[in-house]
Amino acid sequence: MSVGGGTVRERLRRLVEHRWFQRAVLGVIIANAVVLGLETAFVAGPADQVLQVVDDAMLWFFVAEILLRLVAHGPRFFRDPWSVFDLVVVGIALIPATGPMSVLRALRILRVLRLADSVPSMKRVVNGLVAAVPGMGSVGALLVLVMYVSVVIATNLYGAVAPDHFGDLGTTAFTLFQVMTGEAWPEIAEDVMRQEPSAWLFFVVFILVVSFAVLNLFIAVVVSGMESIDELAEHEERSDAEVMNELRAIRAQLVTLQAELAASRAERPEPEASPVAVAP
Repeated sequence: MSVGGGTVRERLRRLVEHRWFQRAVLGVIIANAVVLGLETAFVAGPADQVLQVVDDAMLWFFVAEILLRLVAHGPRFFRDPWSVFDLVVVGIALIPATGPMSVLRALRILRVLRLADSVPSMKRVVNGLVAAVPGMGSVGALLVLVMYVSVVIATNLYGAVAPDHFGDLGTTAFTLFQVMTGEAWPEIAEDVMRQEPSAWLFFVVFILVVSFAVLNLFIAVVVSGMESIDELAEHEERSDAEVMNELRAIRAQLVTLQAELAASRAERPEPEASPVAVAP
């Protein structure tokens, strides 16, 4: 039974890892995204009912695909974060979206995020973002520190002249967030500069430090993370190529040894048969 079970698992593994199967799953994911978008346009009527039936059929296709991968990979399925992500997304879609749980109906669109697992280029980008999370945490802490210092300084300097923008720490934090994103900051600076003409110096320094320096560090960290992922993938490909070359060299040596053994056996003289003594 173990041999038969192993054979079935191997067949299922070859099936779920086959190129045409993965392309079929990718096609259904894209079609499901289109169907979910069309359901927002046809809220009621026969078209909505047809789209609902198609959406349910696609959902059960995803369920069958997850079950096949579970059987094919066994416990190793849960070692792959992307497989666990697919399981969670499909599981959320299976929760009945009625009554208080009707809000979960909108979460069906999460199935489209499976494109990040099915498309290698997207998967590489997401892996790069994940690899950059530790560095992004450090940059984020630096940004919070700079923002806090700027909020305290701006509240002390301009809280009296522009209370609508810098009256307290919360209002100042929101105002500086607007300035950081470049949203309506000239109007804010103009309101302050009517009372404090030198306020332009604060806004210029703040924008240079936060918008151009700290925020660009996020981009640098993400790019660095993606480069590390590409280098790791290149190293793995190079290692696989080196292993294949070594296997080919070993196979060639084995062929040479077999030929030499066959030649030595052919050149070796056959032993003469010893005479058999006949008893009197």
